[in-house]
Amino acid sequence: MTSKNLAGVYAAALTPLKADFSPDLEAIHPLLAFYAQRGCHGALLLGTTGEGPSFAPEERTAIYRAALRVRQEFPDFRLMAGTGTPSLAETTSLTRAAFDLGFDAVVVLPPYYFRKATDEGLLAWFNKVIEQAVPSDGALLGYHIPGVSGVPLSLDLLSRLKDAHPQRFAGIKDSSGDPKHAEQLGARFGSDLTVLTGDDRLLSFAMQNQAAGCITAMANLFSPSLRIVWDAHQRGDDDLNTQAQLDAWRTVLESYQPYATSLKKLMHRMHGFPEWPVRPPLLPLPNGLAEKAFEELEAATKQ
Repeated sequence: MTSKNLAGVYAAALTPLKADFSPDLEAIHPLLAFYAQRGCHGALLLGTTGEGPSFAPEERTAIYRAALRVRQEFPDFRLMAGTGTPSLAETTSLTRAAFDLGFDAVVVLPPYYFRKATDEGLLAWFNKVIEQAVPSDGALLGYHIPGVSGVPLSLDLLSRLKDAHPQRFAGIKDSSGDPKHAEQLGARFGSDLTVLTGDDRLLSFAMQNQAAGCITAMANLFSPSLRIVWDAHQRGDDDLNTQAQLDAWRTVLESYQPYATSLKKLMHRMHGFPEWPVRPPLLPLPNGLAEKAFEELEAATKQ
């Protein structure tokens, strides 16, 4: 088993920005507190929804540091950092910085520029990151999002990493959206690997297959419902009605990607946050489409 209990519901956090596209560091604490108040066990900073690859290393570390303020109000709120880049040195440095600041875990993309990297090459790369940057009580999760990264993390690679680093290689954020893959992870690893699904529609199914919870973009808007499903599973139940509601909302949001663009508009419309910009090359969702997305979410809400 891993050294840390990372099971739960995590928000794939947005990154608040100012009008000049610089990080709005003062806005990070209120956003994380919002997640904590709505049932999230923690948040992932600078993942895909957080536009992580768009930020320089010094910006990332400033964002990590600003996130620590949430623990003054919610001391048990878990913090994960997205630290993966194509550069081994940069990934190692960011990973070390996150743990030095007291983060609970890192979620690490494979070196996504190198799409023909072999399992042997990826094993060597992750081994170096873990050996050089993850402390004995730290936890690294691989980030499996092949539709975006172009670099899948095979089951054999995960097994070899777990064998090499049974404590520090904690698990995987599975954003494949593939039910078969969720099933294979459960059959291969059981509860020995912390699997956090990235697809709200798979939350119940993934947990039935030994997943520990989720890290999702939709947690920005609907984390109370995700927590209801997670809590029900801990009691040995499956809340199929709430899961069906999550399915309906996620189906709407699938039409408004990338999620950073739509969620920044919807967080303003639904929860009163500032209308933060996205950093180029992303462009803001036009107001007309944002209102259409809101209306479709309203229509999809089951009475």
